[in-house]
Amino acid sequence: MQIRDGATPIVHDGSRTGVLVAHGFTGSPQSVRPLADDLIGRGFTVRAPRLPGHGTSWQDLDRTKWTDWYAEVESAYSELTERCDHVIAVGLSMGGTLATLLVQRNPEIAGLAVINPVFEIRNWKLRALPVARRVRTTVAGIGGDIKKSGVSAYAYDRMPLRALTSQTQLWHQTTRDLPQITQPVLLVRSKVDHVVPPSNSHLFRSRISSTDVTEVVLENSYHLATLDHDAPLLQDAVADFTTRLGGQS
Repeated sequence: MQIRDGATPIVHDGSRTGVLVAHGFTGSPQSVRPLADDLIGRGFTVRAPRLPGHGTSWQDLDRTKWTDWYAEVESAYSELTERCDHVIAVGLSMGGTLATLLVQRNPEIAGLAVINPVFEIRNWKLRALPVARRVRTTVAGIGGDIKKSGVSAYAYDRMPLRALTSQTQLWHQTTRDLPQITQPVLLVRSKVDHVVPPSNSHLFRSRISSTDVTEVVLENSYHLATLDHDAPLLQDAVADFTTRLGGQS
């Protein structure tokens, strides 16, 4: 198994405030590296795991399911708890779903930051997945939704339908338990997103129980906002959120 350049996990020990950063479906830590590096530069302890089946080939992803991805996030969180007094969970796209599930299962987490999170996509193509899987194994990838020219993500150009079906199961479970979220929340969403409909952010905000919610709308970025024009604004928002909840002590 060959891991692509830049797709290796990001591990840095800094202060006693830890940040877990989860990447999205078919992506890798490369897609969240600017955010992770910014947090590292500000002194925080950071873990950005490589989810199983990611950063290698879509064939590897085809052999995994959502419970494998979540287990890797949980493992990174366990590392952070060993050296940190406070932990913030952060996730991009499906990474936001995984970070949300992590907070649902570990309510001691200090805060949750989600960036263009996905909890449901209602269209006929997804409803047809059980049938589609009988006649094909992959569909076109979704990893290139970046407004900034000359920037790309190391995402697969194909999505395996078996793994995509598993992701929908993750959506259902996490959405069902959204009212369990009571921690402070940072919701960052792009005004224009060609991958995840804005209804996902609305659903998330309407169903969580948190009273401390900060919403940031990115005017000049698409789905992969961590790599786009508004990355500095996003980084400041996540860093301010982390500092407010955990400090750097």
